[in-house]
Amino acid sequence: MKSTLAGFGGLFFLPPNQGQQEVKVAETKGKERKFAYRTLGKTGIKLPVINMGVMNTNNPSLVTVALDSGLVMLDTAQTYQRGQNEGMIGEVLKGRSRDSYVLATKARLPSDQKTGFYTEEATEDAFLKKVDGSLKNLGLDYVDIYYHHNVVKRESALYDPILKALEKVKKEGKARFVGITTHMNEPEVIHAAVDSKVYDVILTSYNFQQKHYAEVRNAIARAAQAGIGIVGMKAIRGGNRQTSTVKNSGAALKWVLQDPNVHTLVPGFTTFEEMNVDLAVAENPVLTNPEKKDLETVASASGLYCQGCRQCLGQCLEELPIPDLMRAYMYTYAYRNLGHAQETLLSLNLPARVCEDCGQCPVKCSIGFDVSGKIRDVVRLREVPPEFIG
Repeated sequence: MKSTLAGFGGLFFLPPNQGQQEVKVAETKGKERKFAYRTLGKTGIKLPVINMGVMNTNNPSLVTVALDSGLVMLDTAQTYQRGQNEGMIGEVLKGRSRDSYVLATKARLPSDQKTGFYTEEATEDAFLKKVDGSLKNLGLDYVDIYYHHNVVKRESALYDPILKALEKVKKEGKARFVGITTHMNEPEVIHAAVDSKVYDVILTSYNFQQKHYAEVRNAIARAAQAGIGIVGMKAIRGGNRQTSTVKNSGAALKWVLQDPNVHTLVPGFTTFEEMNVDLAVAENPVLTNPEKKDLETVASASGLYCQGCRQCLGQCLEELPIPDLMRAYMYTYAYRNLGHAQETLLSLNLPARVCEDCGQCPVKCSIGFDVSGKIRDVVRLREVPPEFIG
């Protein structure tokens, strides 16, 4: 794969003709749009290169307009918005032809936040109950993709009770396809997913600021060659589109779509203005030279995106789950999603006193985060009554 190395970490750009895609006219209300489409691996599902992540959206009108504008896939999860997101989407989908949209949702089981390994409560039956709960929330007989969510270890990707549950879900017709999602340690998880021969789809973080993006890209290539559908997330570096380091969110999306092995992206948007940026990318995903310069300018800025390298875990005297805490910080200050941040914090079984007794913090973040400062800041959310957050 030829690349032009520039900027932070050798930021690569592919020639504009790489990654040929089908162009399809979307049947929309009031406007005819020609979207670039790709096929989601061996699933055979043809999708626009941009679809909708609904984690931060509680506005049914926005989801309705997104579908009416030609986007096809909605990506949600059982826990989003304190468990209300699936129900909201189910209401939007009422009355729509079942073959007019693709619905993906996900769930995870209890795990040890320090090790990443599943606990005794993580059983096949527990996962199957999660699936049934999602179907009830959505008001659907089946979903198109059900994901094993937020996996960070090879062992977890290959965890036999969940693999058996996923196979049963497909066999019983509760999901057409099954997948896995990973926010950190992505290459290890992606390779494990390929080796499992169970997963049909992988949803993975992939963006221009990842120090290890070449490893992610190589793992994705192997998975795509094996016929697995690839869905990208965190393409805008996990940040709110108005943060100081994200000047051109469209360029960030296009950077990922340079990779022909990525079949679609599911960026989250919460306003109609942001949606229109994404629709424009779906119509023309080719990076322009000015957009490349925009990316080069901000590539070295750390922003709020934790690399998930997990080097910090061996440095913390209290063995705190620092990557998860940094994710909660990102949800708070980048996504402005205080509810999801609080849920993440409360799931971590943190001690009563956090980052108060060590004196000087021994943790040296690979990208320069003030780890103890960010932790002390975000753990305050534990004390906020949920009704104040909404």
